[in-house]
Amino acid sequence: MSKTIKSGIAMVKVLEDWGVDHIYGIPGGSFNSSMDAFFNERDHIKYIQVRHEEVGAIAATADAKITGKIGVAFGSAGPGATHLFNGLYNAKMDHVPVLALIGQVGTDTMNTDYFQEMNENPMFADVAVYNRTVMTSESLPHVIDQAIKHAYKEQGVAVVTIPVSLGWEDIPDTFESTAASYRVNYPQPAAKDVAETLRLIGEAKRPIMYIGLGAKGATEEVETFAKMYKLPIASSALAKGIIPDDNPAYLASAGRVATKPSVEALQHADLILFMGSDFPFAKYFFDPQATLIQVDIDNTKFGKRHRTDLPILADVKATLQALIAAGTEQPETGWYKANIANNQNWHDWIEAMSKDTQTPLRPEPVFAQINRIAKKDAIFNIDVGNVTIDSLRFLKMNPKQRFTTSGWFATMGYGLPASIAAQLSYPDRQVFSISGDGGFAMVAQDLVTQAKYHLPVINVVLSNQSFGFIKAEQDDTKQSHYGVDIADVDFGKVAEGYGVKGFTVKNYQELMFAFNYAKTATEPVVIDVKIADERPLPVEQLQLDPEKFDQAAIDKFNDTYQSQALVPFSQYLKEFEN
Repeated sequence: MSKTIKSGIAMVKVLEDWGVDHIYGIPGGSFNSSMDAFFNERDHIKYIQVRHEEVGAIAATADAKITGKIGVAFGSAGPGATHLFNGLYNAKMDHVPVLALIGQVGTDTMNTDYFQEMNENPMFADVAVYNRTVMTSESLPHVIDQAIKHAYKEQGVAVVTIPVSLGWEDIPDTFESTAASYRVNYPQPAAKDVAETLRLIGEAKRPIMYIGLGAKGATEEVETFAKMYKLPIASSALAKGIIPDDNPAYLASAGRVATKPSVEALQHADLILFMGSDFPFAKYFFDPQATLIQVDIDNTKFGKRHRTDLPILADVKATLQALIAAGTEQPETGWYKANIANNQNWHDWIEAMSKDTQTPLRPEPVFAQINRIAKKDAIFNIDVGNVTIDSLRFLKMNPKQRFTTSGWFATMGYGLPASIAAQLSYPDRQVFSISGDGGFAMVAQDLVTQAKYHLPVINVVLSNQSFGFIKAEQDDTKQSHYGVDIADVDFGKVAEGYGVKGFTVKNYQELMFAFNYAKTATEPVVIDVKIADERPLPVEQLQLDPEKFDQAAIDKFNDTYQSQALVPFSQYLKEFEN
């Protein structure tokens, strides 16, 4: 007699073959056969009970961002499924592999308007790169196997809807997943493209390198080539951490979630070497006459965001290795020296602001405390809003650390769920969630998930009683402040109610005490810091240059943002290029 296996258990074994070791969700009647299968395989795949399916989907997305492996979340039929969307769109927009398992009523009650029955396939048509409803018990493991391959291949969301009755049925125990045979190969650069890149950089007077997530794993190559050709380095916000913040040539990100030296450098550059970046706002922040070289493994990226003078279909790391091998050391230029000086001025300003102990606190001293206690391989999970700007500017990171946020989708409530994923995937590493009060309030219920699984996450909340990012947008479009005020919440007390150690910080002494505690904590901690409701320095709208603004405008700008010590980039260009 041939050996049989429950279809649901066969499905779970496929997940095991692909390296899945935990999943997120909330049980429901339409998912019971799958829950039964996960129970039987609980020694191999850990079920993480979240308190909202959105949190589970965001956590699964963060798993993929942090580990590179597919993240998995599930929802039962009806509301369990619809709650997943926010997290799944986060995965879609940031191009990471996620598998969503969706419950469905049994096959005998499908198409009868049964309780919670919905036609779920069309619901996920837009978010998914692979979207199937399983039709037979024997096909279930095969469909899961195919779904995972598509999620990896297309770096997106795969959705599999499973009628609950199928998971309990016996099928022949003969299916083998294709996990062991899955391969990925990246294109290599052509010699003529390498030579042309070096020629164009050699002819440029103000060249710069701009890296995105495609440069992940190429830290040494980026730094080596940039130093060889004296290129300042800018990056997308999502690429923070690839280059250490103490590299004097690393200017960080341009745009609104940005730094002053990066914005100013890109405005003046006459050649930009884009390395693995698909930054959607790029064309707004550089000279339209600049020469643009773009290296990417995806042909569809060329010309998508900006003109591309030299498209190079190749892996970033391999391209940089070829450029280094073919290149020669170049002398420092006035352009390079001006950027180094401008970057140092920026970091000096941040350092000075971090010592400001005013009440209410500014964000700089809060991040100084985060940097003080952060371990060399800490993982930072950043929510969306002004906190994203602050984290990009003030976290002092190295390549062993990790920085994740909700990039293109920019969903508030990302930080806490992502911290759950990070701590589960890396239990021996220090994990932070850093949020504003608006985003944290959306997902605070899952502090109980951190407590339940004893995840020693350090949750930092910057509370300014405002949707500050939107408030600034209302200012920029000359609107009234409307709908952006937030009622104050004492998240320190809220944390205690969820079984988490909580601190409510209102001054510098309390700040020091809370972070001293968090440094050695072995259980989750919430540090709710009451900060001033002040807009971060708008580096995309600087009014510092006397050649462009009158003294009254400069004085007003400096008084508003305490930016008196910041030097206009034009001054450094005059000093070093003349």
